[in-house]
Amino acid sequence: MKNIVSAALIGAAIFAMPGVASAQDATGSGFVGVSAGYHDLGISDEDVGADVDTASPIIGAYAGYDFMTGSNLFVGVEGNYHFGTDALDSDYGASARIGFTGQGGSKFYARAGYQWFTLDYEEIIGVEDPDGEAFGDIENNFGDYLVGVGADFPLGGTTAVRVNLDTISFDTLRATAGLQYNF
Repeated sequence: MKNIVSAALIGAAIFAMPGVASAQDATGSGFVGVSAGYHDLGISDEDVGADVDTASPIIGAYAGYDFMTGSNLFVGVEGNYHFGTDALDSDYGASARIGFTGQGGSKFYARAGYQWFTLDYEEIIGVEDPDGEAFGDIENNFGDYLVGVGADFPLGGTTAVRVNLDTISFDTLRATAGLQYNF
């Protein structure tokens, strides 16, 4: 249920952002995009004493807004939601960004925030649970601080390509790439 509520809130934010942006002056810019990547939880077979698969391709969306604080410096906020296909059912969060705009409008930034993720134990250990009882009482929702770096590269007009490399509490590694619309 938490995943559905989170997805709905992020979706509402994505559709509300253009209206918020039109009310702003030239001191900032908004963005929405789709992204895909890979999230490795960093747990090895030796850590648990069994053959485990603790990584997952992810696909999702993000939205945010950057405020210019100087001629080429900016601070911003961003939210994201991704569906996982293997070890992760989902991964979602919010972060603050600080960075600078380079030549041609490229943006380079560091970010920090909080990221939640939901594990899929069946995929991690490779055991089917058709009646859903084997993992019923085991917690599968976790969250911790996120730190990372990224860059947005304009393609022309209002579109850009982005790349991010993040970690959650320096335990996981999460790489994503996306296509975004700037407004």
